[in-house]
Amino acid sequence: MRVEVLIIGAGPAGTLAGALLQRRGIQVLVLEREQFPRFSIGESLLPQSMEYLEQAGMLKAVDEAGFQIKNGAAFARGEQYTEFDFSDKYSDGWSTTYQVPRARFDHILALEAERQGAEVRYKHEVLAVDLDGACPRVTVRSSEGEEYAVEAGFILDASGFGRVLPRLLQLDKPSNFPVRGALFTHIEDHIPTADFDRNKIRVTVHQENCDVWYWLIPFSNGRCSLGVVAEREFLAHYEGSETARLQSLVAEDRWLHRLLAQARWDTAARSLIGYASNVKSLWGRGYALLGNAGEFLDPIFSSGVTIAFKSASLAAALLPRQIIGGDVDWQREFAVPLKQGIDTFRAFVESWYRGGFQRIIFHPRQPADIRRMIAAVLAGYAWDRSNPYVRETHRRLAALEDLCCQS
Repeated sequence: MRVEVLIIGAGPAGTLAGALLQRRGIQVLVLEREQFPRFSIGESLLPQSMEYLEQAGMLKAVDEAGFQIKNGAAFARGEQYTEFDFSDKYSDGWSTTYQVPRARFDHILALEAERQGAEVRYKHEVLAVDLDGACPRVTVRSSEGEEYAVEAGFILDASGFGRVLPRLLQLDKPSNFPVRGALFTHIEDHIPTADFDRNKIRVTVHQENCDVWYWLIPFSNGRCSLGVVAEREFLAHYEGSETARLQSLVAEDRWLHRLLAQARWDTAARSLIGYASNVKSLWGRGYALLGNAGEFLDPIFSSGVTIAFKSASLAAALLPRQIIGGDVDWQREFAVPLKQGIDTFRAFVESWYRGGFQRIIFHPRQPADIRRMIAAVLAGYAWDRSNPYVRETHRRLAALEDLCCQS
């Protein structure tokens, strides 16, 4: 069979791209290895992502789903506590978003892509890709075990951590981040309302190790996502099941342990090791990589879905011109602008793990204008070049870290 655009993966990047292309009159086929709904981690969205949902005609369905509103981010370490309200930020744009169980959220987006005309095939796995012909050709195995071929005018790989094209085309290159891992689960939290702002993600820093941190992401149904991130060697010191290891780590933080004292641990914890990824190029002849299939930094600032949406939006804007034979400079028009925001997030991630960003946000005297600039990046506006902390991220953060060390 022949399609104009083949999308690998029905996660947020794939379904948003599918909806955007359908709205531009381009027929797409989405191949998804799993059956939806399916579990996925990465539940805390950023306000910037709402613009892309609106652009794709998906916002109404997400708004009506009853997800937990998110209006900011809170950070804690021992007795220190600070929070950022996304309504008080430098960049214009959305100030609220949602915290979402990804199984339901991703399924809603997939249904919306189908409603707009995209064909989504679940339990269909891409086995091989051939880029040597006149157009890309992939070999697919269906849910019944039958193999068939698909020719496409262009391929968008939105396969997330499955990283189909990087794996098949040997595009991966080592990340410069240390190998970190995460232990995580969903629990019925029973946190007293007075002790916890459910409108914010809570990031807790380990009291003895500044590069170890916990996330607590509340949902609207009384449950939350709970996880811890650390280097692989640190996590290896904890024994037992994944749940037991996560519980031991939670017990090491007095405040987090108290918040979750009444929690019901009803879902077995999982682990993910070595999640950071990078590629030689975000595009090639006949294909482009979206979201985590291209590059994944770290979960600390919840940037994954926003980067996925940005990549989908950029690609969907270029493909109508590509399909009719127009010239598209994928490096200049896709990779470079996408990497600008990714590199902003990268600088913040690097500052976090060396402890500098933590000194900044817990500093007792924080200029309001700088807080607003930082809040804008935390809200996902990492492509707003009018923000000095986007335009000159490394220099500005380094200077601010030095100031905080001296005062």
